[in-house]
Amino acid sequence: MPSIRRSRRLPAPRPELRSLILRLTALVVSVGAFGCLAPALAAAATAEDKTQFSVTAGSLSFSTTPAMPTLNAITLNGSAQTTNTTMTNFGVADATGSGSGWNTTVAGQSGAGKSAVFKQYCPTATCGIDPEGYVTGGATLAANSLTLNSTGASLAAQSGTTGTAPTLQCAAACNVDSATAVKIASAAAGAGMGTWLTTGLSATSLALATPSTLKALTNGEVYRLNLLWTLSTGP
Repeated sequence: MPSIRRSRRLPAPRPELRSLILRLTALVVSVGAFGCLAPALAAAATAEDKTQFSVTAGSLSFSTTPAMPTLNAITLNGSAQTTNTTMTNFGVADATGSGSGWNTTVAGQSGAGKSAVFKQYCPTATCGIDPEGYVTGGATLAANSLTLNSTGASLAAQSGTTGTAPTLQCAAACNVDSATAVKIASAAAGAGMGTWLTTGLSATSLALATPSTLKALTNGEVYRLNLLWTLSTGP
């Protein structure tokens, strides 16, 4: 007779072992699920970016145009005199972006209706028999009668300007009423970029020397002078 094989039933695991098996099974499932998600979390998106800007050169100009003040009146006393007045401030704006430096000069201006030295002038329609303008054959002063002294003054940065300041050139006094241009201020290469304004010009910054032979004028006439200020590139 064929033999009959009977299967043996394994005994049920004890409760504590069964609990351990369930916990291990849950851990394996969790690790597998995390493994599936990990690549997605690690793949960060990237994008290359860039920016830029261009620069357009501006101009070299007077930010505050030089303007000589009216000089103090003179009362004759029989002697040569020196009369002082405060020079008005002037400013320069270098927006070229070149760093080439700059310079400012002044000279007496001649030509039609102008005079490079102090000369008798009628400021109204008529002054006695003289018409408006410079009087033909009228009284004059010698050249270099007016000087500018910048001792104690400087050029101060304006509008957030930084960098090396330009310098005033008249610490030893510069002749103003001369047919030859005289340098008043300058900026070396790499200096004077931005906006600069004179400051600290004293009450004696302008000095007018007049001789004992100075002629008194009548009918509202004055001594007048034309000046030409020039701002150029380069120190």
